[in-house]
This record gives sequence, C-alpha cells and structure tokens, in this order.
Amino acid sequence: MIRTKEFDYAPQEHEAEAASNSYLISLVVIVVGLPLPIATLIATIIYYFANRKSSSYFVRWHCTQALLSQLTLFFINSIGFWWTISILYANVSVTTNYIVYIAILLLLNLTEFIATIYTAIETRKGIHVEWVIYGDLTNKVCKPQEHKHKYLK
Repeated sequence: MIRTKEFDYAPQEHEAEAASNSYLISLVVIVVGLPLPIATLIATIIYYFANRKSSSYFVRWHCTQALLSQLTLFFINSIGFWWTISILYANVSVTTNYIVYIAILLLLNLTEFIATIYTAIETRKGIHVEWVIYGDLTNKVCKPQEHKHKYLK
C-alpha cells in the first residue's frame, strides 16, 4: 500500500514538518469529529488551501496526497454514516450487507489510520512516501512549478 521513493531534492526541515502536518491534521480532527465524516475532509481541505501555493513542491505534493485519501474516505464513511442513521431513526433493519459494509469501512479506516501515522513520521524525516493508488494520482495532479526567473528556484 505504501512505498518510499527518492524525491527530486532533499526537503528542508520546515518543508518536512509542513508535509508531515498534512497527514497529522486528519488524525487530530478524528478525535474531535469522529462521528462526522465531513470534519476530517474540511480540515484537510483548509490545510491544503493554506499550503497549495507553497514554494515547496514536497509540501504541495503531500498536501495533495492527504486530500485525495481523505476525499475517498469521506464518500465511504458518508455512506456508512447515513446508513447507520437510517437504521437508528427510520424503519430500516440491520442486514448482512450493512454488517459487511461496516466491517469493510472499519478495516479501511484502520488501514488508512496506520498508513497516515507511518507517512507522517517518515515525511517528517524528509522521506518521500507515496501511497499506491493516491501516489500515482497525486503525480498526475500536482506538478512542480517552473519559475521564469533563476533566483526564484
């Protein structure tokens, strides 16, 4: 699920910290807004927009990867959330499909939680970590900025 790769350059200390924080923000928000799937997505979006114009490609890349992973989890968790609400407050019964979906949802969330912690730690060390699906997608979405002037590099 995760692979480490060499990055184009060695990120500086502040870049590694900012990139690591893009993953940690979702972990912190889980504590506050656990039952609401939108909470972690909003926090990740805010952090992404705060850092998307960063001069550091390393930071922008990791903010983008964190956002893409949270976007996917948002949709998966929203279905489980609303399905659970309908069981609690409407005349919907618990089915085998619901139990299987919730089990898969919990497994995906646990996997993402562990991967996020690992990635935050490694990224803080300046190691570039790409998630299997999200890394390739992030490479297509996030491109290095080319500056017109030599002194802006």
